[in-house]
Amino acid sequence: MFLELNLNPMARRVGDCAVRAVALALAMDWESAFWLLADAACAMCDMPSSDAVWGAVLRQHGFRRAAIPDSCPDCYTAEDFCREHPEGVYVLAFGGHVATAIDGNLYDTWDSSGMVPQFYFYRED
Repeated sequence: MFLELNLNPMARRVGDCAVRAVALALAMDWESAFWLLADAACAMCDMPSSDAVWGAVLRQHGFRRAAIPDSCPDCYTAEDFCREHPEGVYVLAFGGHVATAIDGNLYDTWDSSGMVPQFYFYRED
């Protein structure tokens, strides 16, 4: 289920999806997630929104990357993912966008539940 959430303190909705997703996944505020990503981006000579940067930050916090099942690579949506993952914290990568799913709910500033994720990160407890 999609639930609208915008952790950006200025309510901006474009360009900071990685910051919003990491903040929610790591249970921190937007500013803390921004600086965490900015520091990693500087060390990696990349942008904070790149998959490599936010992925590295998630790995540093106990997340692991996993592939989306290949049974229907063009029709398996974020909504499908959430239905099949009713528990846990996940960060879904859509190719140019990223959002967080927690306990079967997809959190984003807009309804991205119809998008097809390419891969995801999850935390093993």
